[in-house]
Amino acid sequence: MFQKEPVTYTEPALLVVDDNEDNRYTLTRRLRRQGWSNLSEAENGERALEMLKQRRFDLVLLDVMMPVMNGYETLERIKVDPELREIPVIMISAVDDMDSVVKCIELGAEDYLPKPFNAVLLKARVSACLDKKRMRDQEMIYRAELEQERNRADGLLHAILPRAAVDELKATNSVTPRRFDDVAVLFCDIVGFTAFCNRHPPESVIGHLQDWVTVSEEIVHGHGLEKIKTIGDAFMATADLLQPVEDAALTSVRCGLEMAAAARNLEAGWEVRVGIHCGPVVAGVIGNRQFLFDLWGDTVNIAARVSGKAEPGSVVVSPEIWREIEALCEGRSIGMTDLKGKGSVELFECSDIS
Repeated sequence: MFQKEPVTYTEPALLVVDDNEDNRYTLTRRLRRQGWSNLSEAENGERALEMLKQRRFDLVLLDVMMPVMNGYETLERIKVDPELREIPVIMISAVDDMDSVVKCIELGAEDYLPKPFNAVLLKARVSACLDKKRMRDQEMIYRAELEQERNRADGLLHAILPRAAVDELKATNSVTPRRFDDVAVLFCDIVGFTAFCNRHPPESVIGHLQDWVTVSEEIVHGHGLEKIKTIGDAFMATADLLQPVEDAALTSVRCGLEMAAAARNLEAGWEVRVGIHCGPVVAGVIGNRQFLFDLWGDTVNIAARVSGKAEPGSVVVSPEIWREIEALCEGRSIGMTDLKGKGSVELFECSDIS
């Protein structure tokens, strides 16, 4: 299939199709006199279809009575072809028969002209067809631009909000805040990030951080978790929030272990701390100019504080997580640890999932 040229209208391209050379000459001469100079000719329907697939035309003037492939069949072939159907076609014939006119219109012809040609009528109908074509093409351009903008807006929304929240926002123009009773919340932060920032230029810091976030997003997505946000160098994700996750606690630990291993393999050579807790959360979207999907509640606070108690490169979980995974996880108690607002809590370090 030919490559479509950019839509321009300084010189509309017209194709005259007639098996009679004298008729083609007469029609093209009149068209040139009326101001249309970008004219091509085809001696039958088959040749016309070949030419239509090779380049763009804005209008076809098609004779009805032709050998090889008559005008009716040619018109029908044009209108069933997705690449050609929008090209307007004016049927031309010496047959002054209303049934023929009706048949052409039913097959998709834009208009019908009898022979011999009336110069005023010819100019009026060709001009009208080209004007309609111009408006249709412009409408298609506008629609394509609108679709492009819509896709760009969707992309931005998906970069900010989870998919389920985007779907609800598009359907109802809002996201209803909800309480979720049993959600695994994972926090992962980079050890010594502030010192790293002080030792490296900003572009280097952001480049390494982008690498880390990209890898983390892939790992989180691969385990079926949902990224909620980044807070400085901390990465927050959930399991079993807006999309179901089988064995959310176990899956979150697997995800955290993979994130810790992946961090060591990056160029920056970072170590990370991962903390996981589960419990009830409130989730919703805040902001009017800049949307932010976020979580609130004690579960979020505890998960963040648990991550702060982890050694570099380790995954530490709360007792609630450990009770669900201890039969399948290798790990150890790191003892009773003071958590702000919770007093002394026993935490557990996970080293492997069997």
